[in-house]
Amino acid sequence: MEMEPEKVNMRKGLSAEGSSYRCAACHGDEGVVLGHPIRGRAKSRSLSASPALASTKEFRRTRSLHGPCPVTTFGPKACVLQNPQTIMHIQDPASQRLTWNKPPKSVLVIKKIRDASLLQPFKELCGYLMEESNMIVYVEKKVLEDPAIMGDDSFGPVKKKFCTFREDFDDISNQIDFIICLGGDGTLLYASSLFQGSVPPVMAFHLGSLGFLTPFNFENFQTQVSQVIQGNAAIVLRSRLKVKVVKELKGKKIAIPNGVSENGVLASDCDPEVGKQVMQYQVLNEVVIDRGPSSYLSNVDVYLDGHLITTVQGDGVIVSTPTGSTAYAAAAGASMIHPNVPAIMITPICPHSLSFRPIVVPAGVELKIMLSPEARNTVWVSFDGRKRQEIRHGDSVSITTSCYPLPSICVRNPVSDWFESLAQCLHWNVRKRQAHFTDEEGEGEGEGEGEGEEG
Repeated sequence: MEMEPEKVNMRKGLSAEGSSYRCAACHGDEGVVLGHPIRGRAKSRSLSASPALASTKEFRRTRSLHGPCPVTTFGPKACVLQNPQTIMHIQDPASQRLTWNKPPKSVLVIKKIRDASLLQPFKELCGYLMEESNMIVYVEKKVLEDPAIMGDDSFGPVKKKFCTFREDFDDISNQIDFIICLGGDGTLLYASSLFQGSVPPVMAFHLGSLGFLTPFNFENFQTQVSQVIQGNAAIVLRSRLKVKVVKELKGKKIAIPNGVSENGVLASDCDPEVGKQVMQYQVLNEVVIDRGPSSYLSNVDVYLDGHLITTVQGDGVIVSTPTGSTAYAAAAGASMIHPNVPAIMITPICPHSLSFRPIVVPAGVELKIMLSPEARNTVWVSFDGRKRQEIRHGDSVSITTSCYPLPSICVRNPVSDWFESLAQCLHWNVRKRQAHFTDEEGEGEGEGEGEGEEG
């Protein structure tokens, strides 16, 4: 898969003198060379600190959800300091299209386990991929161990052509060109967990119960799969969280000589994770920290870029991506965020405070969550509902935005698909329509009749 990044020329100086800088986000989707517009797919837009602009008279908004590139000159002498390491390229969602460097040859099919209604769609899809598209099909070994599949003699010739793998044992990350999911939202979360680095494009068919993340219907799957193989599809890049869990090893604390300076601060050349267990995860929806089986309130400190911002006293806290904002976080009272918005959401679970509202922080920050010194009990953490484990005093959970998003293939485009899911799956803002006034009621409205009435 290949995206078309915009080439940004960074100027070495901060002076506003010299040739003018043309921002693609401020001047529309067309570049200009020798007075002639260059047409084609819109390239990525940069929301980073741009060089000083010679002319800022016109701003034409684009279809981008992120608005125009901001001017970074303030008055006659002030501007933003250039820092190439902080550049973030955000592409116009309408221009995010799938393309292939080479024709795809292998596909991973993920099927919801123990669901008899999916056996026939699974057989039809795999038969089409192998016989008509000449694809190499990978499936998890336990899928083929389903008694209904093992006892189907007609499926035998196709079954022998599968490449199988086992979760946590076989690494298939460099062997899969794209992924097809059959089931509900859980199949997409499972696909994300299999790839701790770069994720192939994911095409998800709605054959489960909710289907917020699975926009495709299976009725005409041949046409839709063929379009994806040809590279004719829109995609939405769903950001993931990079999570690092550091745990103290019981009874195995290692003394680090010369590791602490005179003022008690850890020396810069000392590795603070020596003698500790470190685990890393890529999370698509959310990281949930809760009180577990304890009857006490959970009591955890939340740090943002090394600074303590709050202490959560309640049932727990949810740290979610924009994709996860429509899952557990929405049930806990958070707002719903479009997947193209670069952000991390922090949502308390039943906080013992009337003023603790969910907040949204920039995607680039690093959060660190630890048990408060005053905590009466431990807490438990889970990642997309999996890998649940206990967090004790001295342990920490660090969270930031991953550089490996999940590219989810759209039916139409990222905006239309998202609002369609809100309406169809969550019944967002569903209400019986207000009745209009009759002629007689309309005449009486001017006399103050019916003020304050509903219906």
